[in-house]
Formats: sequence, structure tokens, C-alpha cells
Amino acid sequence: MGKPKTERSLGEDEARAVSGFIRTSQRKLNLVAASIRGKAADKALAQLTFEKRRVSNDVKKVLEAAIANAENNHQLDVDRLFVKEAFVGKTLVMKRFRPRARGRVGKIQKPFSNITVVVKEREETE
Repeated sequence: MGKPKTERSLGEDEARAVSGFIRTSQRKLNLVAASIRGKAADKALAQLTFEKRRVSNDVKKVLEAAIANAENNHQLDVDRLFVKEAFVGKTLVMKRFRPRARGRVGKIQKPFSNITVVVKEREETE
């Protein structure tokens, strides 16, 4: 007995990596994710390496994990991979406050995000 096997949600030529609880807002993370969508995997890695934003290191780790999953788990050719999807989701928000004048408070919200990167192997062009 056990749980029945679920069908794979991705195609045979796709691999995915997910990272959760990245300490940044969804809008900031989505700017970096949008910059790599549709690009070849090696070009996306090069762009993330020289990106100025702090969160680009986290996105780079997720992309490297997706490439490693494609190579080791699904036997895909690394040279033909491209970023099919890179999307961002909302996780939790830590709520803090700062005392202000006359007994009031200033709300501080510290959001967390998660990111999913899907890489796909390009078809042979002849």
C-alpha cells in the first residue's frame, strides 16, 4: 500500500528546480526572473553572474539546480537547454513595527518569495 504514483507534470525534455523563502519581494525577484526567460541556459547564467541585484545569486543557484536536474535526472543535453519558464510566487510576510511619535506605530513588512525555473531542451534543427 502506498500513495499512487502521480503523472509527471513536465514533458520528457524538461526539468525544473524550485527555491522557497527567498528574502525579497515578489516584484524585485520577478525583475531578475524576467531577464532570463527564453534565453539559452549558458547565456542566462552569464547574465546572472554579472547582475547588480543581490537576489540574482539566489536565482543563479536555482538555474544551476535546474540544469543539474536536467543533466543527471533526465539525461538532457546541457548545451541545448534554454529557460522555458521562470516564475515567482508569494510565500509569507513577517510583520514588524517601529515605534513612532505620539504613541503611533510604523508598519514594517518583510516579504518572502519563491521562484521556479523550468528548462527545456531545444529540438534539433537540420
